[in-house]
Amino acid sequence: MEQKVALVTGSSRGIGKRIALRLAEQGYDLVINYARSKQAALDTAAEIEALGRKALVVKANVGKPEKIKELFVKIDEEYGRLDIFVNNAASGVLRPLMELEESHWDWTMDINSKALLFCAQEAAKRMEKSGGGKMVSLSSLGSIRYLKNYTTVGVSKAAVEALTRYLAVELAKKDIVVNAVSGGAVDTDALTHFPNREELLADAAQRTPAGRIVEADDLVDAVMFLLSDQAKMIRGQTIIVDGGISLLV
Repeated sequence: MEQKVALVTGSSRGIGKRIALRLAEQGYDLVINYARSKQAALDTAAEIEALGRKALVVKANVGKPEKIKELFVKIDEEYGRLDIFVNNAASGVLRPLMELEESHWDWTMDINSKALLFCAQEAAKRMEKSGGGKMVSLSSLGSIRYLKNYTTVGVSKAAVEALTRYLAVELAKKDIVVNAVSGGAVDTDALTHFPNREELLADAAQRTPAGRIVEADDLVDAVMFLLSDQAKMIRGQTIIVDGGISLLV
């Protein structure tokens, strides 16, 4: 059997890096995608290679369809197949709704939402050739409830969850399983950009029924489950990993 390959976008650091390392531990060769953090991507690749797996590092702004095509050409050249796609790369402008400009909207929607559609199209073409595959996207609670300064990101993540449902139905005939994981407040690099970071974390720690905030590995565990054969009959779902906080009024 040919060596299986996984692409994790935005995998130079944070949750994306953790997912990439878990996949390497399970025997996958990796495609490490980054937009700015080249050294971090190279460091991640080195960790994967230390586990005995191959790692292809590709710089690509997945908000641009032409860059997505270039990314997949490089995957074809290096591996000739793709079995798993994790849509993890994300960005966004964090401002009050009345301060948002068109450029803020376009930037966030391109990277967080448009990227999923066009990456999924390219991934599906490769997966179909090898008999199927699995896709998982990362979302957040801002997709279904109000979070301060989170308008552009929240709307873009709602689009990700809707697109997940459409992809799940239309790609099922190709034996491609598509789902998403939505997390509560997690103290990662991304959260450092929030002006109200400390407030968010303190509120989550106090109110989460499970008694603690969600940790990065909680999300990674859910992603890895959805990428396993045990989850093959879960289709088009967004699994919420938040310790129960979204159940509160």
